[in-house]
Amino acid sequence: MFGDLFEEDYSSVPNNQYGKGKKLKTKTLEPPAPREFTNLSGIRNQGGTCYLNSLLQTLHFTPEFREALFSLGPEELGSLEEKDNPDAKVRIIPLQLQRLFAQLLLLDQEAASTSDLTDSFGWTSNEEMRQHDVQELNRILFSALETSLVGTSGHDLINRLYHGTIVNQIVCKECKNVSEKQEDFLDLTVAVKNVSGLEDALWNMYVEEEVFDCDNLYHCGTCDRLVKAAKSELDDLEYMYDLFSVIIHKGGCYGGHYHVYIKDVDHLGNWQFQEENSKPDVNLKDLQNEEIDDPLMILKAILSQEESNRIPVDQLGQKLLKKIGISWNKKFRKQYGPLRKFLQLHSQVFRLSSDESIVRLLKNCSLQAESDFPRKDHQPSKTLSSESPGSSDRTSCPHWFDINDSKVQPIEEKDIEQQFQGKESAYMLFYRKSQLQRPPEAQANPRYRVPCHLLNEMDAANIELQTKRAECDSTNNFELHLHLGPHYHFFNGALHPVVSQTESVWDLTFDKRKTLGDLRQSIFQLLEFWEGDMVLSIAKFVPAGLHIYQTLDGDDLALCEIEIADEEDIFVWNGAEVGGIQIPTGSDCEPLLLNVLHLATGSEQCPQLVESPHVFPANAEVGTVFAALAIPGGVVFTNNAGSGGEESWTAIPKEGLKKTFREQGLGNGSSILVQDSSNGNNSLLTKQGKWITSVNEVDWVQVNNLCQLESEEEQVKISATVNTVVFDIRIKAIKELKLMEELAENSCLRPIDRNGKLLCPVPDSYTLKEAELKMGSSLGLCPGRAPTSSQLFLFFAMGSDIQPGTEMEIIVEETISVRDCLKIMLEKFGLPGDTWHLRKMDWCYEAGEPLCEEDATLEELAIRSGDTLLLTEGKLLPPGLLKVPVWWYQPRGPEGQGKSHQDQTNCTPSQGGVWRATFPPGPPGDMHMEVPLRHLGDVEISEDATLVELKAQAMTLPSLSEVCIPSPACLRAWTVDNRRPGRLLRRNQQQLREYKLGRRPEICLEPLQKEEHLGPQDMLLRTQMRLPGKRASTLPADMVWDATRATASSLRQQVAAFYSLPVDKTEIAKYFPDKSEWLPVSSWNQQITKRKKKKKQDNLQGPPYYLKDGDVIGVKSLLVEEDEDFGMVGDDTGKESQAQPAPGKRSQEALRIQSRDLLPGAETSGRPHRPEASLSIHVGSFR
Repeated sequence: MFGDLFEEDYSSVPNNQYGKGKKLKTKTLEPPAPREFTNLSGIRNQGGTCYLNSLLQTLHFTPEFREALFSLGPEELGSLEEKDNPDAKVRIIPLQLQRLFAQLLLLDQEAASTSDLTDSFGWTSNEEMRQHDVQELNRILFSALETSLVGTSGHDLINRLYHGTIVNQIVCKECKNVSEKQEDFLDLTVAVKNVSGLEDALWNMYVEEEVFDCDNLYHCGTCDRLVKAAKSELDDLEYMYDLFSVIIHKGGCYGGHYHVYIKDVDHLGNWQFQEENSKPDVNLKDLQNEEIDDPLMILKAILSQEESNRIPVDQLGQKLLKKIGISWNKKFRKQYGPLRKFLQLHSQVFRLSSDESIVRLLKNCSLQAESDFPRKDHQPSKTLSSESPGSSDRTSCPHWFDINDSKVQPIEEKDIEQQFQGKESAYMLFYRKSQLQRPPEAQANPRYRVPCHLLNEMDAANIELQTKRAECDSTNNFELHLHLGPHYHFFNGALHPVVSQTESVWDLTFDKRKTLGDLRQSIFQLLEFWEGDMVLSIAKFVPAGLHIYQTLDGDDLALCEIEIADEEDIFVWNGAEVGGIQIPTGSDCEPLLLNVLHLATGSEQCPQLVESPHVFPANAEVGTVFAALAIPGGVVFTNNAGSGGEESWTAIPKEGLKKTFREQGLGNGSSILVQDSSNGNNSLLTKQGKWITSVNEVDWVQVNNLCQLESEEEQVKISATVNTVVFDIRIKAIKELKLMEELAENSCLRPIDRNGKLLCPVPDSYTLKEAELKMGSSLGLCPGRAPTSSQLFLFFAMGSDIQPGTEMEIIVEETISVRDCLKIMLEKFGLPGDTWHLRKMDWCYEAGEPLCEEDATLEELAIRSGDTLLLTEGKLLPPGLLKVPVWWYQPRGPEGQGKSHQDQTNCTPSQGGVWRATFPPGPPGDMHMEVPLRHLGDVEISEDATLVELKAQAMTLPSLSEVCIPSPACLRAWTVDNRRPGRLLRRNQQQLREYKLGRRPEICLEPLQKEEHLGPQDMLLRTQMRLPGKRASTLPADMVWDATRATASSLRQQVAAFYSLPVDKTEIAKYFPDKSEWLPVSSWNQQITKRKKKKKQDNLQGPPYYLKDGDVIGVKSLLVEEDEDFGMVGDDTGKESQAQPAPGKRSQEALRIQSRDLLPGAETSGRPHRPEASLSIHVGSFR
């Protein structure tokens, strides 16, 4: 019956059981998901804690244990807030158990975390990754609780609930004397091998009589001699017990997985009761024609054929299309509405998950009853779930759930019987006395007997979760451009709109956390005209047109998992053809737009070149160009730009014509010259001196003499192949340049990039292929040896504004520490080494994060040859401290606050102040011109400090000593981005660490006339009214807008009310300071015919407006002027300055960041058993 429960089965053992014990902690990007339809919470696995999760769920669903634990108040257990106080007596383990049980009962999250509880156990990451025996854990946890509860009213909690006694009786066969011995127990262990069931196992172990005779006689104290006797145990006939928890183990002795079947005694979860006499499911083939017209009937039939009677909603629509040959939108939408709405309206038949992505068929309604549901003469069957406390079955039939770490699923009692056999089998059973009755007020009431302080904590946590989910939802939307296949045709190697781009592309705002199937279903509902299969493919615009690269599959994958980007172009088609033409897809056949030059017909006397664009697939042979030009054959030349800017042409050999355009290195915009073979020697190339007719392939590299030694040649070309060793090239170059032979021992080759910069030396042992050098590359022969395999070649410079090519160079060992490397670099500059630190230059040629771990080696910090390190002045702060530059920001307008008693006009201190002008001079009314920030000073503060503490510390800076600021709440804080206010910091009591400001935050403060308290959905906008007939505006005024709906109509109504204007006579626009342009917010009278266009226009926080805190909104009254121009005098000046290149602006090429492959560990021939490790829980002394 029980099978080979402990026979090894490696296939069922998770791989992490043989890992290195590193605790895997992923960065939380989103708030936890809400509970599923069961309304029960699981527990997240920390790596190997499934055994702990199963036991904790069992204790949580034991009402007597849970309520006894809740009955212990803070006056007995202490408070978690005082756990770090050595003088306080805080019983951390029961407190953390209380908190975990409250989260499982009340917190709206899919799964709770046990990290706080395991921390209270004193467990390390290794113990959280290592699996243990659940019975061992049960005994150790009970012992730890008993120790923790010493001296409280719960000191006997474990003994009262779980203590039992075994009474052993030995009866003498001679004198009938009875000898009794009692043994205490918390659990009973039984042998299950070779028995038919649990009852037999219990009988064999504890009930069956054992006889002492023959060689095994018993010494009777009364008879005072060896006699025959019988040993047995007393039967407990006083109580009957009911099974309510089955902890199940899958795997072998050295690993596996635990989950638990639990009876929901208090009916806390939602469970769908399945009637035994429900009619069997009906196949779609059995449906009559008139029944196919009934959507309820056919959806029921489709779901009844699915495993577990559940399916994603988007797949339900596709299966409906496949089964009856017509989509929901075309057949049922007009009469019944969208598919999801139909499922919601028939909740007595269908159950949708919390995110409405999965639909489940309820089994309590027969097919006939459901199909007759719309009729008035039929009463629908009732659903038995925890949502109806008055149900008669509630108190008599508790239901079972399978809790597998984070996942909770309803099961039936017959499923339990299947867990007493095979590799996945019952391992630990929990029983309750049958006489125990639960009070009616505990039924379906998760708040029953939960202490008030935990109720308040969970209520506040739920509010915070809702706020975070709302914020997360607003940031997880992205924009997709849907290109509709029927509106395109294939022409000249690429896809092009039949009419216009506007008609062919629909824009859709979608949640990237949803699945590809959800996206497909949403597009199905948008495109009512669509028939047949729908395939979604990623497309991109290339110079030739639109090209399809990749078909999306995996409907159960989230869009963020399949790496669909914001503003992605999605081609919607049938996956085969467009307009009757088969469409080539993939990067291999990407269309290339080439400039083809050839001799005009009849131009032998005076050859003239004709240049025309042609499109070729990237995987087509170069020789196909002759067919495109309708010539029999000839020679094809590719263009090479010389070092002096001169053009040169290289002929492609005859065998090269069979290579593809991509193999020949041709791309979009490349030029090729085609010479007709019939022209003979009358070649245009021979008549143009700037062209050459070389027919040799590039098989050389160029070496420049950079050794500062006189030579007859400045550069030479060395013949080479991709397999030529760099050492051979260097020696040949030295010989051909006729340099001293001593350079052979003290020189190296360094690649020269397109800007003339010398790159990292190439090791002599590399081939050109290993060094990633192409044929025709330029190398510099430089003095000095190349670094060895254990050395690093680094560039370094001082300061942050570094011009490319001005860095110094150094070779150091990769095992050198950051501190020693800094000393060496400082010695090169002749600087003292007390007030400097190193930063690594990032990909955009700016100073990146500092190298904080000064004792770490460069190898440990992933510093590689060719990296640039910057010496930056200033000593690094200790970990946990921030040095925050504080700026002053005071825009013009009635909202200007914080007046100085010395200067009531502009809050400017006297001559001795650090800052003077609060705003730049400009044309009157040109109020949206940027206000420069003025530096007040730097503040050193802990990351754990709150925003209000930062404001208070900034108020003590000398620059603000003469400015009247009533309180920190009268200062508005912004981050600083590119010398402008960036993100608004709202919550004064939030820690700076939680704002994720980075290691180099900058804050600007804006004075206010009164305290400000913004909600999570409030958006702060700067509004300014356009002056009639002038290119100017009024003073800007701050307006707080509730951005919950973030629509154009909502914003227009708010602005109209703010300025007391009629809504239909109000025009608004957003100002973009980077472009000095205004973008009107969708005109009030504009007609939007497509729903997806309207959705885009209404989403002001998305493209093209990207509305955020601090944005400037221009307001115009159509009562006094009707033109749409929002421009001002300063805009013209701004556009002119943007048109002129900034002086000294350098062109920068992004450095490519190459990912490094991790070396896999050595494989072993067999899978080892993990070493045995003891399990323990550390408890303080409370005696």
